[in-house]
Amino acid sequence: MKKAFSAFLAIALSALPLASLAADKETGRLENCGAVLDEILRIPDNIPQDLLDKAECVIVIPSVLKAAFGIGGAYGRGAMTCRSGEHFTGKWGAPTMIALEGGSFGFQLGGQATDFVILVMNPRGANAILSSKVKLGADASAAAGPKGRDAAASTDVTLRAEMLTYSRSRGLFAGISLEGSTLRPDNNANESVYHKKVNATDVVRKGGVAIPPAAQKMVSLLDQHSPRNTSDPQSLK
Repeated sequence: MKKAFSAFLAIALSALPLASLAADKETGRLENCGAVLDEILRIPDNIPQDLLDKAECVIVIPSVLKAAFGIGGAYGRGAMTCRSGEHFTGKWGAPTMIALEGGSFGFQLGGQATDFVILVMNPRGANAILSSKVKLGADASAAAGPKGRDAAASTDVTLRAEMLTYSRSRGLFAGISLEGSTLRPDNNANESVYHKKVNATDVVRKGGVAIPPAAQKMVSLLDQHSPRNTSDPQSLK
């Protein structure tokens, strides 16, 4: 019994550094999300205010790199924060970790890291991402987002899109098409962040977790820049 207990204890102790390393990685990722969002919101010709005010959720995925395999494929990890409440009309809440995979972004990524910001424009798009993997352009409509705070954003494509996508690379900020790529909840990362098994829906819709310190900047920026949802809360549930 002593030998068995000693073996169990050794295994448990050896797992602690790995858990701590994973938590540190996700903490850094959340901090990067806040830094990227801060920098993008400071760009003079950035996301139109009326679109940000109509968004149910905002996804930030920093430092996406072209995959070493395949042509144009990419892989990135980030976070999504949504407005709280049944109809996404409350304050911005605790983030769920998100994975971006696949897709073909061509030469736009080049050899450098690219930051992505994705606006989720209606509850249907938000709930789709929370529940499963979503392929942009197939499972959810997506369009390159218009930019400029005073830009006329009410084009047919923009009005119909469930997600509006933006990129920043080499200092340039622009709308970008991410059709063909997939977004999915990263629940393993959520476990590292919240120190318990919790899925994306639990985090965003049930509100059972507090905003982690590393995510405070991301959430407070959105509270500051877009405190009120101006979209129709009853549309496209």
